[in-house]
Amino acid sequence: MGSGAVPAGLRGALQVCGCTSDAGKSTLVAGMCRLLARNGVSVAPFKSQNMALNSYVTRYGDEIGRAQGAQTLAAGIEAEALMNPILLKPTGDRSSQVVVMGHPMGVMSAAEYHEHKPQLREMVLDALAQLRKRFDVVLVEGAGSPTEINLLDRDIVNLAIAKHSGMNAVVVGDIDRGGVFAHLYGTVALLPDDLRPLVKGFIINRFRGDPALLGDGTASLLERSGVPTLGVIPMLRDLWLDAEDSLALDAPRPCAAGAIGDGLDIAVVRVPRLSNYTDFDALALEPGVTVRFVTDVGQLGRPDLVILPGSKETVGDLRWLRTNGLDQAIRSSGADILGICAGYQMLGSTIEDDYESRAGQVAGLGWLPEVGTRFGAEKILRRFDHAAVSGYQIHHGRVEGGTGWVPLDDGHEGTINSEGSIRGTTLHGLFEHDGFRGRFLDELAVRRAKRFVPAGISFRAERERRFDLIADAIEEHLDTDMLYRLIAAATD
Repeated sequence: MGSGAVPAGLRGALQVCGCTSDAGKSTLVAGMCRLLARNGVSVAPFKSQNMALNSYVTRYGDEIGRAQGAQTLAAGIEAEALMNPILLKPTGDRSSQVVVMGHPMGVMSAAEYHEHKPQLREMVLDALAQLRKRFDVVLVEGAGSPTEINLLDRDIVNLAIAKHSGMNAVVVGDIDRGGVFAHLYGTVALLPDDLRPLVKGFIINRFRGDPALLGDGTASLLERSGVPTLGVIPMLRDLWLDAEDSLALDAPRPCAAGAIGDGLDIAVVRVPRLSNYTDFDALALEPGVTVRFVTDVGQLGRPDLVILPGSKETVGDLRWLRTNGLDQAIRSSGADILGICAGYQMLGSTIEDDYESRAGQVAGLGWLPEVGTRFGAEKILRRFDHAAVSGYQIHHGRVEGGTGWVPLDDGHEGTINSEGSIRGTTLHGLFEHDGFRGRFLDELAVRRAKRFVPAGISFRAERERRFDLIADAIEEHLDTDMLYRLIAAATD
């Protein structure tokens, strides 16, 4: 819609807010990062406070939100803690582990954290200021809705940050969920007088159909709110991009052509505190492989592989597994079993936890009896990039014992039983390594007497392609001239 040309010497900042969680903020920021980066602009993402159980370990050993990690990949830069100075990892309905500048500060109730936020405000503003000095453009992602009127007095993530830092904002609405005009109008109408003028544009996301049909609606929205619509982004199908919001789990999962019939069937147990479920996106790219999430015995069926995934509450989710009878159903299904991080800990004989759940010693499933886990206050945060495998570790529970399974430069990690049917590892992101993924699925197919031929898909190349897909959609469907003007209007 715009000229498509990025102004020479573009500098500034912009906040991208959403009417709701999972409106598409993270995806659009990633696309904007890619669009600017491929036009020679140094750009960085920023989100002062993120709440997610999907996280990302930087090369420097810091933990940040998964979305900001993906956005740095789109921008072609190295991720660092400054880009997400606060990460909240829910441990229950009313409490979260609070990660500050990449490392855990402790567990707080929602009320305790709300009281503590003013003490974190200067740190947040300083992190943003540092990034703005180092990069031409900083794209600031909001959280949830900027019009949480019960939280505005202590806002450290939405428009209060934009106001203090002298930048404008756009608001994204998801039309696929319905009610987008009410969402957009209501977001602005409920804002206090000092914040309302910061919203300079709307973006309608995930539209199926002819955008011309929205013409009267956007004109009426402008008349009523005074805010123009920058454009309408169409529904981009099968667009997984390191999702972190639990709402994304309810959307259709990526699925390669041919993942039906006699292909490999992989069931991932969707435990209540599921974390880092992006571990399985790469598996779903392979033709002949189906990845599905299950929550009860009736959904399990007869899969070839059951994966016990990562969790923020190992003992609690193990208890849930037993209460629902899934432990017995999995064992009697005849499926191969893989445990990742918390799932690996569950497979062992014992779990000693005086830190996370404070449950003391708990019996594990005992399917890898030589393995035991002991929880400690220090969180292990490491990345691995080896020739045979790559991945990262995020855990408080230290696994002891085991036979070794995953080859690393300095030895082997994880455990595999003598039959080769049950495996466990502390490494997330294993399947993003194309060679390891192909070998694993080939071995699984042999064990299950099925045929699997690796498609030769590069996970990295596929993710890069999808970054470009979003950037192309932004360039084609948004008024980029206005977008660049809003960025450049930011004051120092």
